[in-house]
Amino acid sequence: MKDFSTSNVLRPQANWEALHFYQKSKVLYQITFTFSKRYLIRGDRTIDQMVQAARSGKQNIVEGSADGVTSTQMEINLINVARSSIKELREDYEDYLISRGLTIWTKTHQRFGPMVSFCRSRNRLEDYQPFIPRWNDEELANVALSLCHFIDRMMVSYEKYLEQVFITEGGIKERMTAARLGYRTNQREELARLHKELAATQAQLSGALEKLAGKP
Repeated sequence: MKDFSTSNVLRPQANWEALHFYQKSKVLYQITFTFSKRYLIRGDRTIDQMVQAARSGKQNIVEGSADGVTSTQMEINLINVARSSIKELREDYEDYLISRGLTIWTKTHQRFGPMVSFCRSRNRLEDYQPFIPRWNDEELANVALSLCHFIDRMMVSYEKYLEQVFITEGGIKERMTAARLGYRTNQREELARLHKELAATQAQLSGALEKLAGKP
């Protein structure tokens, strides 16, 4: 017999470490930490702003996945906060390149295609670690911009998935109500089955007693 009292109330927690946009956000944080310490002047408030934006993007994915067990809406909200942080970080990288006369790589740049292919296909920090100490500020900033782009696109797709989950499953209140109604329905069906079995048993017993009474 299925137990409807606990069925579908809590959503399974997403394994955020397996999410590619989370993996890329970890890479982005490490690149940003290295970049800000290496190329920004000590005491510049931008250092803390960039590091905190990169951290916020990463941590809100984790928090959203944890809160999503009880609230799909909260998970969507936190993913949106993560997106906002990544967009803020992207602006800082673009400002750095523009203000220093460096190049923002676009489709016409000879290194744009290889960089995009590299960032698209590689999600883990180990893939980037050999290069982070060797890339200069223009290279690090453009790789970071590419990661910002991919992370944002992936989070948009994930938000759409969460919206569909919310539409089809509802929030925790709806799931609790559905589980409670399911439990009550199951109890009524079980009670009806027991009554039917009892009536059949009583009929069999009455028949057996009648047979015994009719014997000489």
